[in-house]
Amino acid sequence: MNDFVIEANELYKSYKGRPALSGFDLQVRAGSVFGFLGRNGAGKTTTIKLLMGLLKPDSGMARVFGSPVTDARQSIGVRRRIGFVTEDKELYPYMTVEQMIRFTRAFFPRWRDDLEKRYLRMFELPLRKKVPALSKGMRSKLMLLLAMSHGAELLILDEPGDGIDPAAQEDILRELVALAASEGTTIFFSSHQLSEVEQIADHICIIDAGRAIVAGSLDDLKCQYQRLHVILDRELPAPVQWVEGAEHVHQDGRTISILASRNIDNLLEQARSLPGASVEQFPVNLKEIFLEHVRTN
Repeated sequence: MNDFVIEANELYKSYKGRPALSGFDLQVRAGSVFGFLGRNGAGKTTTIKLLMGLLKPDSGMARVFGSPVTDARQSIGVRRRIGFVTEDKELYPYMTVEQMIRFTRAFFPRWRDDLEKRYLRMFELPLRKKVPALSKGMRSKLMLLLAMSHGAELLILDEPGDGIDPAAQEDILRELVALAASEGTTIFFSSHQLSEVEQIADHICIIDAGRAIVAGSLDDLKCQYQRLHVILDRELPAPVQWVEGAEHVHQDGRTISILASRNIDNLLEQARSLPGASVEQFPVNLKEIFLEHVRTN
């Protein structure tokens, strides 16, 4: 049995000659809470649309539940197993909240009435309001209800907290974790809120310029990366050629900051060998890992 719900290998996609994905690779394990990160224009939404079969890649392979995303014969069956929240939060404008729920429910035999009622109360959705009268946050909540209530095995969420206040976002994060823990639902979500991702994700991928530049278990990455802070008693006559593992080095006069991804002991030894060096070692958080990589790629 394949452990991966989502697989992508060497995906390429361009728009009018401008590359959006340039050899993108991805693996998402069943039951994981997977954070998908990147700057605007990095390729996140293009990737999600390819996984949903809304776009076709120029080349490369992508599979969801083992089925190629380009296989039209299996696409309906695959989509019934997915709950999807789009970046633009578009819904049928002529429907009320109640009509939207009733319409969507009809397509999913595994619809969960208990979850529908729970999220209606939690999100305080106005049943009789039409979609255009809803705020962006309310549209996000409605899309989440539709995605999370139909018994999906995989949730693909593109900026699910868009427009939602912090208190409600906390409730949503708890619900996503609960779905993963109790139902085995795989959560794949894109977000600019790094604190949200760090709070619930067990795996992450950072995409930049259409390529995966960091990917893996979040706990492993946070153990793997360290920040070395070096203060010298005088400026060095020439830049230091650091040993392997120094991912990003910033020097400002007598102060050197190093983001290290491996070979920590050798880097510490090299730093301490510098004349008059005082060296401190610190853990890093997801925000530091993200910013260091996207600022230099």
